[in-house]
Amino acid sequence: MRRALIDDVAVGWDELGTDLLDDAPPPLVAALTGGENWPSRTLDHLITPDGSPPVRMTVTEETADEQDMQWGYVLRQEGIEVISLLHEDIGPLVHWATNPRTVFSDHPAHWSSSAPAPASQVSRSTPPPSAPAASPAKAGTQRPASRR
Repeated sequence: MRRALIDDVAVGWDELGTDLLDDAPPPLVAALTGGENWPSRTLDHLITPDGSPPVRMTVTEETADEQDMQWGYVLRQEGIEVISLLHEDIGPLVHWATNPRTVFSDHPAHWSSSAPAPASQVSRSTPPPSAPAASPAKAGTQRPASRR
């Protein structure tokens, strides 16, 4: 995932497509996409104010506050740490084995570092994947140090 989302893109993404699901079981892909298929698109046609070539935006602990970001995502070995930057400096972990049909809250205050990821349900409108899926994610016990 790191290679697909970060290493293989020069500047950034305009849209993530179904090509990221190429190795997923076909019934799961159909359930997630409604049977549609579209490619990922990178930000290839950016024009900077001074005419210089666009560069990838780098976010660090020092620059995150200046960049007016609301969410942060850290790809970890065990899953994705989801950080509501409006409320926390660290966030709960959504494990890689989490059923991709799980519905999560999009309210920033629900993503507390001291609670499990706010999974509310697995969508019942789509058929189950062909392989057994894990139950909704729980927050990991190991947490990185806060930026404060």
